[in-house]
Amino acid sequence: MSQTARSAPGASAPDANRWRALVFIALAQLMVVLDATIVNIALPSAQQDLGISDGNRQWVVTAYALAFGGLLLFGGRVADLWGRKRAFVVGLTGFALASALGGAAQSGVMMFGARALQGVFGALLAPAALSLLAVTFTDAKERAKAFGIYGAIAGGGGAVGLILGGFLTEYLDWRWTFFVNIPFAIVAAAGAYFVIREPEGGRNRSPLDIPGVFLSTLGLVSLVYGFTRAESDGWSDSLTIGLFVTAVVLLVAFRFVESRVKNPLLPLRVILDRNRGGVYLSLGLAVIAMFGTFLFLTYYLQVVKGYTPLKSGFAFLPMVAGMITGSTQIGTRLMTRVPARLLMGPGFLVAAAGMFLFAQLEIGSSYTTVVLPALLLLGLGMGTAFMPAMSLATHGVQPRDAGVASAMVNTSQQVGGAIGTALLNTIAASATTSYVKDHIATAASKPQQQLVQLQAMVHGYTSAIWFSVGILVAAAAVALTLINAGRPGTGPASARGTEQGIEDEVGVPVVAH
Repeated sequence: MSQTARSAPGASAPDANRWRALVFIALAQLMVVLDATIVNIALPSAQQDLGISDGNRQWVVTAYALAFGGLLLFGGRVADLWGRKRAFVVGLTGFALASALGGAAQSGVMMFGARALQGVFGALLAPAALSLLAVTFTDAKERAKAFGIYGAIAGGGGAVGLILGGFLTEYLDWRWTFFVNIPFAIVAAAGAYFVIREPEGGRNRSPLDIPGVFLSTLGLVSLVYGFTRAESDGWSDSLTIGLFVTAVVLLVAFRFVESRVKNPLLPLRVILDRNRGGVYLSLGLAVIAMFGTFLFLTYYLQVVKGYTPLKSGFAFLPMVAGMITGSTQIGTRLMTRVPARLLMGPGFLVAAAGMFLFAQLEIGSSYTTVVLPALLLLGLGMGTAFMPAMSLATHGVQPRDAGVASAMVNTSQQVGGAIGTALLNTIAASATTSYVKDHIATAASKPQQQLVQLQAMVHGYTSAIWFSVGILVAAAAVALTLINAGRPGTGPASARGTEQGIEDEVGVPVVAH
């Protein structure tokens, strides 16, 4: 936009504390992302201490996933209704208290309840954080830098969680993987309370869409639980099939209700915009590929290569470095110069090249020659793609829709993670079983049989990773085909879009403050 647009009468001055606010928003996001992986490292120790059976241990992860995934849209709408700052602080406080409960758990039931509460408050916190970022940074260049930092944290925080989880579990106690959230939350909440200033006039005070809340929550819970159950009980299990059918019915009903009610929970204008729709779909596909790879590579390093949890966590550091570089250097520098699709599409293809290298893994593969370059490519590609995706997902929405638009980003990632874990695990398990059946008969001695088991495991991983390569190529195709936003200008990328809007050079309805 022109300088005239930037200095137009009535334009709101940028918040002087916006960069300080970014620190606390990013800290909260780091806490949520860390928690997604840090608990996985601690799970074996927690299971033993609390006497959780093998059949029930999945609920440590599932209880969180169901609450978080099911309530995200509701959390985003509450943030729009209450105000993002208030929702942010309440979410942080609740998450800290739930973490304290988890760290102090004396039984499996107490642990499951704590994890569900973490999911509830995480569903409020995550969309509030992203929407605060969207309404705080409105200048295109500043927005690029802010979302670059946020994207790096969102992408690399999971790997950092593996390192921190390994350290805390090995040298302290598994309970510290929960307690560590408390100082993060206290600092972020205090900083937010005193520093963050939410722009006025951005709340959506319309009455809450109760039917929409009911249908979306139950639909998403059924969908996430369906994929979780498919992983453990198989795709042909009657309850698994019933959950998927229920999810489809509820979400179709939700779509129908949202098109009829006066004040919908998820206004269709948020997702029917081709750019935002393209972001949600491509991001969901990319996360499907990523989640499976995290899991497979963790098992490969620890079971096949014999790495300790801490060493395997450090092994992921090159991916974190790649994500930071892709997000803060490549994405941030190019976002205001080239269309978003020319960052997202090539970014996903670079990540697919990293996945291609992972598909070459064998028992004797070298970390330096195979795993390291694959991690670098995966991180570089994802960081480059995630950064414009995060920004475009909330670009041009009306301030009163910022919370629910942000929730859709998290929803696509959460559902993508559930699909990726279940789908790729099923593919890997099937390939492993087939390999053992074909080769175990020729293994006469016990050492040979153990070797076949390891070879089968790696074969299963690489078979699933080939699917990840294809999924990332599909994500690139979606980004290049659906997303048509042009090169962002250097003026305010205001969130005050109208439904018809004023088309700026971004190609998204926006008007200047």
